[in-house]
Amino acid sequence: MTTMSDRTYILRRLDHPSDAELDALAQVLVDCVEGGASVGFMLPLTRERAEEFWMGALDGASRGERVVIVAEESDSGEVIGTVQVVLAAPENQPHRGEIAKTLVHRRARRRGIAAALMAEAEIAAREAGKTLLVLDTASDDAERLYGRNGWQPCGQVPGYALLPDGRPCATTFFYKFLR
Repeated sequence: MTTMSDRTYILRRLDHPSDAELDALAQVLVDCVEGGASVGFMLPLTRERAEEFWMGALDGASRGERVVIVAEESDSGEVIGTVQVVLAAPENQPHRGEIAKTLVHRRARRRGIAAALMAEAEIAAREAGKTLLVLDTASDDAERLYGRNGWQPCGQVPGYALLPDGRPCATTFFYKFLR
């Protein structure tokens, strides 16, 4: 099940999570939202609401509609990051996938985890027959990460989303062809 490792973390795809893994995913989501990440949730984000989100996402993964990838500490197995590849697309877009919820716990950042998660997401998308990926991110949030990893910006919409504290933020859209 392990797909990539280094000295400090392991990446793997998560199909049927344990209760502890579900709790850990909820912790990562709550931590990122509390840290200001604009990932579709407002403050305060309760643990119950975060678990509800993950149960739905993982249900979609069990149906093959998405792939959920987690980064875990190699020594403790604690979940410290995640990304999703949404595979379900309209009938006229079978070649396209979408990256969603690239999240790394604040205490685990600056270790290359997000870049590694994105690389694994691209592998999962290719394996699913996707040739184009898209994503959106709060402008100035993770744009550097995506640009360094070959993603092309294709536009920015001012005030597209709200930050968790309710302030509006611009959103930048990216795409990447998988070769």
